[in-house]
Amino acid sequence: MPGGVVEPGETFEQAALREAHEEVGLAPDGVEILGPLSPIDIPVSGFRLYPIVAAATERPPLHPADAEVARILEVDIDSLFDANAIAWRAMTRDGATRQVPCLAAAGVEIWGATAMVLAEFLTLLGWPGPSAR
Repeated sequence: MPGGVVEPGETFEQAALREAHEEVGLAPDGVEILGPLSPIDIPVSGFRLYPIVAAATERPPLHPADAEVARILEVDIDSLFDANAIAWRAMTRDGATRQVPCLAAAGVEIWGATAMVLAEFLTLLGWPGPSAR
């Protein structure tokens, strides 16, 4: 999920396409903007995230930008619907430890704002979400 700052005069959708091109080499041709998800405030950075969902008719070639992206993680959506994809981890911030859900996929744990965006997207596709702990 590439991200960045909206440049003056850009819409959120234009910024999303530009950032995706800069960070993972996604060519905007053949990409259709499907729409926004709910904005998310990120207290750690002070940013407000405006997720934009897009789709392509074919799998585009992607290449991580050296200075911005460590690797590209491609996850099959069906694997995220699996109940075993939900993991609970203890996270400590400002001296308080909480059990938080994360999505375990492709050998990594996806948590925080990225997991929140994915959870909303998956919910729109019919995902029941994690059980409370």
